[in-house]
Amino acid sequence: MLTAITRKVSASISDCELSFHARQPIDVAKAIAQHKAYQDCLAELGVRIISLPAEPELPDAVFVEDPVVVVDEVAVISIMGAPSRRPEARTLADTLSRYRPLKFLREPATLDGGDVLRIGRRVFAGLSQRTNRESVSQLRDLLQAFDYEVQPVEVRCCLHLKSACSYIGNDTVLINRAWIDAERFRGFELLDVPDEEPAAANALLVNDVVIIPGSFLKTRALLEQRGFCVRTIDLSELQKAEAGVTCTSLIFNHEASKALNR
Repeated sequence: MLTAITRKVSASISDCELSFHARQPIDVAKAIAQHKAYQDCLAELGVRIISLPAEPELPDAVFVEDPVVVVDEVAVISIMGAPSRRPEARTLADTLSRYRPLKFLREPATLDGGDVLRIGRRVFAGLSQRTNRESVSQLRDLLQAFDYEVQPVEVRCCLHLKSACSYIGNDTVLINRAWIDAERFRGFELLDVPDEEPAAANALLVNDVVIIPGSFLKTRALLEQRGFCVRTIDLSELQKAEAGVTCTSLIFNHEASKALNR
């Protein structure tokens, strides 16, 4: 059974960190409604939702994917690349401690969870404006005890690794090759997003369903032509905060936590 930790939208979300987007006014009420619809979508797909309260003083706190990396055996609490976001980890660590043993990165490591893509026992870690080589080295040291292979991937022109690629099942990676070193994904089938929709490579695979924002019509058509089951959701307000479909949930296997606690 999959469990997703989410956090309600902060009223201060308009003050979010931005790296590659121009700042636009965000309709907070609409963002809250879109986030609720996102949670409902996950629940309809069989995911158990743990919803944390909003953090009024932390504009980006809804993006729960970034402060932590979770695998079946352990949760690694990161030091995020944007110093203003680092307090977001506290309540997430408290919640995750019920499900996983916790490990912690150490300075000078900086890492955002959005830069980490796990496919089976392979963990791809993006080297971006938010994630440095020291963090990849520490993550490799922490996860190799559990038989994970951690590989760095150069990221350019976008916020995170998962801005540029996502695993969508069937040994397939949805990808924008202009933003990452695609050679790292040799051995997978690479499905290129349409040139007109460069940000569409961020997709969320839940129980054989690929979730993407509703604004990426060409990408939806491409996925459906390839036989993927697709669900679309409206994230227009959250996208103004550089959001994708992966960053507003932290999804992990609840059954693995039961096994670890036996």
